[in-house]
Amino acid sequence: MKKLESSLKNMLLVLTGVTAVSVALLAYVNELTKGPIAEANAKTLNEALKKVLPEFTNNPVAESDTIFSEKDGKKNVDFIVYPAKNGEELVGTAVEAKSMGFGGELKVLVGFNAEGKIYNYSLLAHAETPGLGSKADKWFGAYDPAKGEQAVSHEESKKSILGMNPGEAPLTVSKDGGAVDAITASTITSRAFLNAVNAAYQAYKAEGGKVNGVSGASQKATGADSDTATGATIKVELTDSVSAK
Repeated sequence: MKKLESSLKNMLLVLTGVTAVSVALLAYVNELTKGPIAEANAKTLNEALKKVLPEFTNNPVAESDTIFSEKDGKKNVDFIVYPAKNGEELVGTAVEAKSMGFGGELKVLVGFNAEGKIYNYSLLAHAETPGLGSKADKWFGAYDPAKGEQAVSHEESKKSILGMNPGEAPLTVSKDGGAVDAITASTITSRAFLNAVNAAYQAYKAEGGKVNGVSGASQKATGADSDTATGATIKVELTDSVSAK
C-alpha cells in the first residue's frame, strides 16, 4: 500500500475525517444517554415533590408552570411552580427557585401548604463549601418522611423555617434582625437560601396562592399561555434581586 504523501491537503483531509468520526460518536453517545438522564432527573424531581408537599393525587409536573423574566431580549427561567391537588382540592404548591450563594448558584424546591406556610424543602443543587454551606440541605428543617424523619417547626427550633409564612414577613437571618438562625460560619449561604425561599413564595403568590401578607419582592404577572401537557408559561417582571448580600 502506497504511503500517504505528507502535505497540507492530506493533513486537512485526515483532520476532517477524524473530526467527522468524533462528532458522529459524540452524537451517538448523547442519544444513548439522553433518555436515561431524563428518566433519572424526572425520578429525582418526583421524589423531591413527594417529600416537600402534602399528599397529592394529581401529576404536579404535568400541570407545572414556568415563570421567566426577560433581559436584553433573552428569556431566563426564574421559577417552576408545581401545584399539588388531592382530588380537585389544591393542598399545596412546590416552587423551584434559585439564588447566588457563596460558591455559586443555589437551587431549592420549596413546598407550601394551602395557607402559604412552608411545608418542607429540598436543596436540589448547590456549590457551597462541604461541611459548612452544604449543611443547608438539612439545617433549615428539611426532613424525609420516607426515612421516618419527623418535621421540626420554627416554634421548636429557630433554625427551622417549617411552618413559617414569608408573606407575613420575608425570612431573614437573626444576624440581620430576622427570626432564623444562620448556618454556623455560613451567613452568606444562609442569606442566599432564605432569599431563594422568599422568591419562591412570591412565585407561589403570583400563581394565585390564597395568602395575605407583605411581599418580600415585587413581581407582576404580565401574561400566560396554558398547556395542560407541558405546563403553562408565565412571564413575570422581577423588580427585586434574589442574590445574597
